[in-house]
Amino acid sequence: MEAFAQSEALVPASSVIDGKAYAAGLMSRVKTEVAEIKGRLNTVPGLAVILVGEDPASSVYVASKRRETQAAGMNSFEHRLPETTSQIVLLDLVKELNGDPRVHGILVQLPLPGHLDADAVIEAIDPAKDVDGFHVINAGRLTVGQNALVPCTPLGCLMLLKDRLGDLTGRHAVVVGRSNIVGKPMAQLLLQEDCTVTIAHRHSRDLANLTRIADIVVVAVGRPEMVRGDWIKPGATVIDVGINRVVRDGKSRLVGDVAFAEMGHAHAVTPVPGGVGPMTIGCLLSNTLEAFRRAQDREETSAMEIS
Repeated sequence: MEAFAQSEALVPASSVIDGKAYAAGLMSRVKTEVAEIKGRLNTVPGLAVILVGEDPASSVYVASKRRETQAAGMNSFEHRLPETTSQIVLLDLVKELNGDPRVHGILVQLPLPGHLDADAVIEAIDPAKDVDGFHVINAGRLTVGQNALVPCTPLGCLMLLKDRLGDLTGRHAVVVGRSNIVGKPMAQLLLQEDCTVTIAHRHSRDLANLTRIADIVVVAVGRPEMVRGDWIKPGATVIDVGINRVVRDGKSRLVGDVAFAEMGHAHAVTPVPGGVGPMTIGCLLSNTLEAFRRAQDREETSAMEIS
């Protein structure tokens, strides 16, 4: 490990994947298409976000989503509910949004207060409006290779990988972490790109040797700088999904699940912050736009069948 104790300055700028710049480009493309839709159809996609309670981090995220949704020219429908909201009231709101033709995407900000059943709430969302991609129907469609709304974080990771590497066919990818939100859908997306995929987790034996043979390593475990430089072979591409707050020299800072300063030998690596994080909202709006397109296709198909 000591051999890789390099300073960040030794990670070449050309090796750093700029997620912020890519996300800005994605948002610009979404905004352009929304403007075209508005001019052609006199309507725009709509995103509804539900926040229950006053969790400070969640409040910040929701406010950011509202700003970006409006900046993209979409309709933003924000529903802030008190901490004491019952399961029945929350499910009734989801049902109402499912039936609202102005709403094409529904997002329930997690985590929910402890007395609410998050799984039941997610399953109540119309899969066609599930822009988080968490519904079991979307998860199943992704698994069998059908059209699905894909969770935003792994979708953003895939976009960054393809932008940097192009064709991923035949590459060996190791996904460290098996969550339903990142690890499992990430593995499915990589399989669809014809990668050879290994999923590693807390019970995997000799994890370092698994990652050492990978062309692509995606890490999403929530452990600060767990993946060290000598876990990564020269020329590999590393996507760090983790975001952890640590205190060093009396100061708080954000770090990923990867020891970024030790990645000077990688072909490419995402920093924290500024890597995967900025992609999430961009992919959320991209999913909302995709949900809108599919709704329009269904309406056109239905109209043709009636005629």
